Amino acid sequence: MRRLLSVLLLLALAGVLLALWGYRNALADPVRREARVALPGLRTPLRIAFLTDIHVTGPDVPPARVARLVADVNAARPDLVLIAGDFVGDRHLATRAYPPAEIAAPFAALRPRLGTIAVLGNHDHGHDAPAIRRALEAAGVRVLVNQAVRAGPVTVAGADDAFTGRDDIPAMEKATAALGGPSILLSHSPDVVPNLSRRFPLVLAGHTHCGQVSLPLLGPPVTFTRTGKRYACGIDRDGIRTVITGAGLGTSMLPIRVGAPPDWWLVTLGPE
Repeated sequence: MRRLLSVLLLLALAGVLLALWGYRNALADPVRREARVALPGLRTPLRIAFLTDIHVTGPDVPPARVARLVADVNAARPDLVLIAGDFVGDRHLATRAYPPAEIAAPFAALRPRLGTIAVLGNHDHGHDAPAIRRALEAAGVRVLVNQAVRAGPVTVAGADDAFTGRDDIPAMEKATAALGGPSILLSHSPDVVPNLSRRFPLVLAGHTHCGQVSLPLLGPPVTFTRTGKRYACGIDRDGIRTVITGAGLGTSMLPIRVGAPPDWWLVTLGPE
């Protein structure tokens, strides 16, 4: 019995240490990842800052932490900022929930010359999507709902959340075709990818958190996507298109990260 109690005590201690380590990882400064992508039809290089899964909530992602991320992004001097949704953090174990105005406020400091464009995610829809959208647009962020908009030399299409079935690919295809030019698709979830035409050679997505917990050799046990591990994290190039899935800044369910540090991407687009 003593031996069993000792084993259980050691397991409990290991669990506590792992949780503390995971929480420390979740609080780490996001890694800036960089990629170069050839975009058909583009004549001059374009630098895009890509953010996702902000999840503003206490204690790990207060607005002040988002403000530091915004400062890092501004220092990189991107031409365009794209954000793939889930601004809201609604964990049951959160120490504080923030209203839409406080969630959106740090993004008002972004300074890309071509503007900031976003889509909403499943957590935004599960909270108060209209209020989040109004707050973001008051902060200077253009929110797309199965729409497309011209941003300098490129057309950005924005998919509403596929995880909750709100995406409308035909509407985005039509809107993008009407504007013409090299196109980019911004989507909260990578689940839209298998249904896309060749019109979108670049997709920027989030939602997976790169698993949030990613095990050595096995990768993330859970991605909460229909595409599984195919577009779970990082860059996937299949010859037709490039898909970049970010780990995001915040967390869901538990404020821990293991093997999947927070990140944001600086993507340089260039001619073929």
